[in-house]
Amino acid sequence: MIRTVFLIGLLTVSADTSAVTIGDSYARGCFEAAASGRSLKQGLRLCNSALIDETLALDHRSATLVNRGIVQMQARRLEAAIADFDEAIRLQPGSAEAYINKAIALQRMGGRTDEAIELLSEGLARNPIRPEIAYYQRAVANEDLGRVRQAYEDYSMAASLAPEWRDPAEQLERFQTVRRKVLSG
Repeated sequence: MIRTVFLIGLLTVSADTSAVTIGDSYARGCFEAAASGRSLKQGLRLCNSALIDETLALDHRSATLVNRGIVQMQARRLEAAIADFDEAIRLQPGSAEAYINKAIALQRMGGRTDEAIELLSEGLARNPIRPEIAYYQRAVANEDLGRVRQAYEDYSMAASLAPEWRDPAEQLERFQTVRRKVLSG
């Protein structure tokens, strides 16, 4: 079964996720390159070989495009990464990981935070493998736009989905909740 890796965009750390694996194929090498963030040139060669030389089922091709997009993003080739994510979405519109990783690339580009939030929400609606990453990224984006309440809610969701992941909990420590009286009547 082929899956994709998530990249935690603004933290420069890759998340530990399941990936598309096909024996000892180029597609597996592409996944491993995306997961490790090392040997980007070799990883890109493996991804390209998988997409050119291997006969991949549609879902495997889409996942390999997402993995190549992650390698491109790690190499700071954001436009190429976005093109890979767009192609993955075209091939498999239900690919939550393609939407989420595209959003991360847009956040790294800067100036496209609203679009990133839409894509993160779209990815969440498609049941991603690691929803906590999408919630965390959306929290960062909301906070960048001054939407403190939405940021807090998304950090909280990320923390509840992955209690072992320290980053959301650390971000929540910066917030204070204030109770207000509501007048009825």
